Amino acid sequence: QVQLVESGGGSVRAGGSLRLSCAASAYTYRGKCMGWFRQAPGKEREGVARINSSGGAGYADSVKGRFTISRDNAENTVYLQMNSLKSEDTAMYYCAAGSTALCTGWRGLNVWGQGTQVTVSS
Repeated sequence: QVQLVESGGGSVRAGGSLRLSCAASAYTYRGKCMGWFRQAPGKEREGVARINSSGGAGYADSVKGRFTISRDNAENTVYLQMNSLKSEDTAMYYCAAGSTALCTGWRGLNVWGQGTQVTVSS
């Protein structure tokens, strides 16, 4: 059964931090590429970070050095640690899973959670 449940969003001031969590079903998670996307009002959804089953990660240029993606394979959970938040990070954040282990781009991440809102005030 496909299941992704995000948590950890909220409101924070610029410069602050948040950690998002995504709890996945075993079927969705094990051996799969996992990632985070975001969508701001009036903008297209964009990839933020992705991680393969071995822990290798990739990031959008806009978040490099500030965000860190990680996964806990024992808990079927993916995390996104967000530091030095900026107002432009305000968006709905979605957890995503791939249907395979391939994790070299954003297109393979095609299973979505419901999202969690992150609001950063300046």
